[in-house]
Amino acid sequence: MSNILTKTFGAAVVAVAITGCASIANQSAMDTERRLSAAGFQMKLADTPEKMARLKTMTERKVVATTMDGETVFAYADPTTCKCVYVGSEKNYQAYQRLSIQQNIANEQRATAEASEANEMNWNAWGAWPRPMMY
Repeated sequence: MSNILTKTFGAAVVAVAITGCASIANQSAMDTERRLSAAGFQMKLADTPEKMARLKTMTERKVVATTMDGETVFAYADPTTCKCVYVGSEKNYQAYQRLSIQQNIANEQRATAEASEANEMNWNAWGAWPRPMMY
């Protein structure tokens, strides 16, 4: 009985972990797609079985350079979330890189501000409390 319970609990933990990872990956994909759109990339939906089959052969969720009609273009394929491909020029790609750098800087500034705020908390104002045990 306890062996079945252990296996069931283990399976549940794995399922929750996988779901959490998938959720993070989907959020990351949506953030990337917002930046691509803001940079001028055009979204093309895979709205036919032929387009969906082609989409599934492309590098997933990564901006890659490719050649189209003798010209270098950049493509980002997302067969999971939006079932679409974003396509842009060199100019669009440079704008995307700038936006990504700006987002990284904003994330770092937010993390620094949050850490600073936590460090400035006056813990003595709360009075005495037991210290956590260190093992």
